[in-house]
Order: sequence, then structure tokens, then C-alpha cells
Amino acid sequence: MLDRGGIDQQTANGNEMQLTILYFARMREAMGRTREVVQLPPTVTSLGQLRGWLISRGEPWSSAFSHVQPLRAALDLVVSGDDAVLRDGAEVAFFPPVTGG
Repeated sequence: MLDRGGIDQQTANGNEMQLTILYFARMREAMGRTREVVQLPPTVTSLGQLRGWLISRGEPWSSAFSHVQPLRAALDLVVSGDDAVLRDGAEVAFFPPVTGG
């Protein structure tokens, strides 16, 4: 529930956030799935922390995130850096860089 300031009170009170994570290209192959929905602990609030948390879950995340390099991320359809702040209900996509031709 959002308060008048647009703050998600469930997240602000320290409860878990739910995210949808999408995997593309080599990352999808390494993960063996196209998407997953995860509940994040309150300590995971940025894209960089999300990467670390996923790696800490063990296989297949640890191998996928260490072997698919370089790796980009988008938060709600916007390519973002590791310092991007997550929000409850967000969509995060992981994919290798794309080149034009």
C-alpha cells in the first residue's frame, strides 16, 4: 500500500519485496528458465545487492552470474546500474550487451 508520499509502506516497514526477474539470451540458457518471481529479504534494496543475493542462493544462479559476462540489467525497462533502488513489484531483466548491425 502506498502512502501519500508514494512510499510502499509494506517495504518501508521492513517486509520482503516481491520482484519479477527476467532472463534473456545466454543468461536464459544458463538459468534454464525465462523468468522467476522472488521474495527479497529487507536487506536487498539495490540491483547490485540483488545480484549478490541471487549468487548466494547457489546453483544455477552462482554459475550463471559468474559465467555470463559482461551482464547488463534493466529495472522496469530502463537499463540501470548496480546502485539502482528496487521497489516492490518491480521487474528486473538480466541480459548480455546487445550490438547493432
